[in-house]
Amino acid sequence: LSLLVTPVMSSPCCGFLAQYTHHHLVAFLLTFFSYVLLHASRKTFSNVKVSISAQWTPSVQNASSPAFSPRETWEKNNLFADSDEATLFLGVLDTIFLFSYAVGLYMSGVIGDRMNLRYVLSFGLCGSAIVEFVFGTLTEWLQFYNIYLYCGLWVLNGLLQSAVWPCVVAVMGNWFGKSGRGFVFGLWSACASVGNILGAFLASSVLKYGYEYAFLVTSVLQFAGGVVVFFGLLTSPKEVGEYWDEEEEGEEEGSEEVCDGGYYTIQQGDEEPRETPKAIGFCQAFCLPGVLPYSLAYACLKLVNYSFFFWLPFYLSRNFGWKEAQADRLSVWYDVGGIIGGTIQGLISDCMGKRAPVLAVSLLLAMGALVGYSHSPPDQVVNAALLATTGFFIGGPSNMISSAISADLGRQEALRGSQEALATVTGIVDGTGSIGAAAGQTGGSIVFILPLIVTEIRAMWRDRQARTHQL
Repeated sequence: LSLLVTPVMSSPCCGFLAQYTHHHLVAFLLTFFSYVLLHASRKTFSNVKVSISAQWTPSVQNASSPAFSPRETWEKNNLFADSDEATLFLGVLDTIFLFSYAVGLYMSGVIGDRMNLRYVLSFGLCGSAIVEFVFGTLTEWLQFYNIYLYCGLWVLNGLLQSAVWPCVVAVMGNWFGKSGRGFVFGLWSACASVGNILGAFLASSVLKYGYEYAFLVTSVLQFAGGVVVFFGLLTSPKEVGEYWDEEEEGEEEGSEEVCDGGYYTIQQGDEEPRETPKAIGFCQAFCLPGVLPYSLAYACLKLVNYSFFFWLPFYLSRNFGWKEAQADRLSVWYDVGGIIGGTIQGLISDCMGKRAPVLAVSLLLAMGALVGYSHSPPDQVVNAALLATTGFFIGGPSNMISSAISADLGRQEALRGSQEALATVTGIVDGTGSIGAAAGQTGGSIVFILPLIVTEIRAMWRDRQARTHQL
């Protein structure tokens, strides 16, 4: 089939929204809510850290242990002697997740460009839901606590979750063209923030029954979402075109029109089909114009963004003394700011035709917002306002780079439409960002304990020298 392409602007359905069909809406909603459910499950872990820390330490050592927890000796069912050790291990789990998630993104992007996106996406959603159920619910029901099991499960969880983001961005890129992409993707990329909000409210609603029920609710919803995606998602307009070919056969002999995310495609039945684009190699994708600079920028930005994501409820609870459920609900204001920021900044970048200047201005203002939030008083209203402002200037650029800009890079003119690269490029950008977040947390930990490391190494060296002289 030879394809004659005409811009939608010349058609009767011209206009920004008129170029889209109900198939576009279904693709938008299914990919949006699939990532909402994934992020709700991911957010659960950060929302219940105080409860997990209490359960993993002796009840005599922490006053935050809820009344419903069994008061057994710590040697029997607790992992750590005090809450400081438990908090350190929770940070280790975050780092383990980020590194495995980053490695998985590099692989899943390449896989997504070579396999059916629907299969990869459904596998990631359902597999991750099962792992989170085992990690947070089943181990607590069985009263089985083991450090190595938790680490292994979180590595597996990171690898499975990494399959989702490159696939949903690739599906969106298939359905929505560059026209209006900043606004559409800015609105759509709110899925992560909406997921954080949903996860916070679900966790706070059932936390009184035990943290294991927070994991249970979110993992069940995520698994159900994976099933819906498997049976309901169409990954590109080509799949719709096949169905329309069957429906419209006989209405027009030899040709039909297909609305394809900004273009009308007239398919002539007497022509040979266009060759299917081949997937681009990983190194080729890394060398595409703009991929490396945006990946490195996202590595720095994601470190800040994920510091809020993983530790904000814990910080609010410990620093201001607010109840865990209150801290969970208050933390959603950061995500509210990110939703508004991503949408407005995406729309501005569409109007300008450029994205980098919008990002630069937002990130410059983000520095002031961070300084302002660091001096937040113990007032929930003021804290919420500062959180929303910080989320606007940090979450907004983060959403743009990981979605709209990744789609731009994976559909740029350098590919000339002959190679498939969207999932691979998205995996590279997000994977590099996750490595930056993980390395930043690990590097920061090393910097803070560096004086202790030096002191202890010197002491070890002096002891060794003393034993040598004695011999």
